[in-house]
Amino acid sequence: MLYHILFPLHEYISWLNVFRYQTFRAMLAFLFSFLFVLVVEPFFISWLKNRGVKGQPIRDDGPKDHASKRGTPTMGGLVIIMAVVLSTLLLADLSVKFVWYSLVVLLAYAVVGFLDDWSKISRQNSKGLTEGQKLRAQVGIAVVGAAMLMFSGFPTDLLVPFFKEFQWQLGILFVPFVILVVVGCSNAVNLTDGLDGLAIGPVMTVAGTYALFAYLTGNAKTASYLGLPFEAGVGELSIVLSSVVAAGLGFLWYNTFPAQIFMGDTGALALGGLLGFVAVVVKQELLLAVAGGVFVVEALSVIIQRYYYKMTKKRVFRMAPLHHHFELLGWAEPKIIVRFWIISIVLALICLTTLKLR
Repeated sequence: MLYHILFPLHEYISWLNVFRYQTFRAMLAFLFSFLFVLVVEPFFISWLKNRGVKGQPIRDDGPKDHASKRGTPTMGGLVIIMAVVLSTLLLADLSVKFVWYSLVVLLAYAVVGFLDDWSKISRQNSKGLTEGQKLRAQVGIAVVGAAMLMFSGFPTDLLVPFFKEFQWQLGILFVPFVILVVVGCSNAVNLTDGLDGLAIGPVMTVAGTYALFAYLTGNAKTASYLGLPFEAGVGELSIVLSSVVAAGLGFLWYNTFPAQIFMGDTGALALGGLLGFVAVVVKQELLLAVAGGVFVVEALSVIIQRYYYKMTKKRVFRMAPLHHHFELLGWAEPKIIVRFWIISIVLALICLTTLKLR
């Protein structure tokens, strides 16, 4: 909105020309989102408490230390989503279709997450929506996202890192591929969100990584130089993702151990879905498994545990997801969180090195 209002005025006020640059607007989006969450989140926490909204229910079979977390306000992801949406509407070029597509995916997954959270806190049961209900909704949103891309003429080829000339035309397989990436990422982030600040840290590192990918992919010169698939308008997603990084940073102020509020499925499902969708748009889907390696390992630990137990009635891990396994080994919660953050940062840097290895 501000971009469309202020940039045309640069003919009369020369310094307003800075609004043409995505880097400048991404910086403003960062500052706006960070301050918005930092200011609004405590009011949201107070509002939840004053309205008598019950806090987070804790699973009975979880680590005993988590009993103290019972009743902590949840759905803090709503403030993150608000910050991202507002900063995007204010500072992104709203004529770019990818901006609207990403907001549709973000908000749709936020609705699913909110319904899941509300089901949990209203019934004070950690189960929430059934797996089938959530999965059907998530798949439906991913199908809509894939359809929006295909009907707008978006290329459906799959690029493989390190092999610049290799392209696999997915065709109709593009739809199930998008479902796999978007739904998988959404659920993986949600599974990771089990300790104070654990999920939001990797969300920020992945969002920052893909903000850079989006900016470079949307610039014809840098895309050509680095061997990236140029797509006009994709650079505007760097503003969306800068907002995610900043909103996550502001949220971490209140979510750091011991947490004053939890992100909830409202935030986890939405942010994971957004990251998966952006990875598709910037044509770096396979690298998401590296940048989001923490999410991948957490999700795999649940899958392995579930199916191994069904076959053998034995457990591979003391408890899944993986962060609970380390808790039961005696690791302090802050130690697990910070070490997972460190791993996430290293993985993000590894992804960025691929920019020159093509």
